[in-house]
Amino acid sequence: MTAEEMLWEYGGDILRSPTMDQERTIPQHGSTTCYDHSVAVTLCSIRLAQKWGWDVDWRSLVRGALLHDYFLYNWREHNRDHKLHGFYHARKAMENAQRDFGLNPLEANIIHRHMFPLNPTPPKYKESVVVTCADKICATREVWSCVRNASTRRFRALMGTK
Repeated sequence: MTAEEMLWEYGGDILRSPTMDQERTIPQHGSTTCYDHSVAVTLCSIRLAQKWGWDVDWRSLVRGALLHDYFLYNWREHNRDHKLHGFYHARKAMENAQRDFGLNPLEANIIHRHMFPLNPTPPKYKESVVVTCADKICATREVWSCVRNASTRRFRALMGTK
């Protein structure tokens, strides 16, 4: 099965849920939405596990990756509750995902531990490690894409070109 086929096979119900529509409106890194970031992390996780030849629980990997940032609020809004978003959003995402979809222990660990090493407790399962790595890869790409685009716009403005 391809990564895209696995995404829909194991996560189709999540992708079609109204709350994932809400994620399409929540900014994440740069100009990327939570929805787009979650899908990118899921596809990257599948591809990493395949590349590394790891025998994983594909269903749990997909569902945990899709829901790893399921915190459902705009952390960029000036709100004192969002001040330490990096430290607390994994727990909030896990609680929301448990409430809306139900989680097995592996899925809960993927979501709750994906912010390692910022949150000091390491992932317990190989699926959690894969999603943690994929999240860092995708977040870095998203932030640098935004920085690169902003730098290009500034350079073009300085040069008087469009």
